Amino acid sequence: MAKFVSNEWEIYFHPQLFGVQYQELLDRVSYLRNKLPEDEFKTHATVKLFAAITVAIETKIPSDPKHSYFALTGALKRYGRVKKMGLPQRYRLFFRAFDTPELKAIVILWLGFPRKEKAKSDCYEVFTKMVERGTFPDSLDELIAEAEKSLDEPEFN
Repeated sequence: MAKFVSNEWEIYFHPQLFGVQYQELLDRVSYLRNKLPEDEFKTHATVKLFAAITVAIETKIPSDPKHSYFALTGALKRYGRVKKMGLPQRYRLFFRAFDTPELKAIVILWLGFPRKEKAKSDCYEVFTKMVERGTFPDSLDELIAEAEKSLDEPEFN
């Protein structure tokens, strides 16, 4: 699982969900960098999305992942999400923070889109179903073990 440290928090990416999304965005941005003039590249929607996600992960979330601004309620109360903060209006970045005496860790889980209230495809509805199905193990140890297991599997392109 991807890992780095920011503001004393270890940051991980869920490999099957956000890890794939982030890599696809990174590949798309790299492609655009080679194809577009600098002015167009800087203003391209995909580049702006990638930049906003990167800032959220590296700076905004680790500054205080338990802040009420990130808080969700009900079945999702153990999770957080980033909305706005540079993200396009209909995107949500979901994460889970684990603050124990041994470790402070944030797992970036999934980039949700679209946000369309009451629709079955609404990112909150989709994320809630993922949580209910047990897509995300309840403990950090299980999440890390799951991620490390996926890293041991051979990659096929």
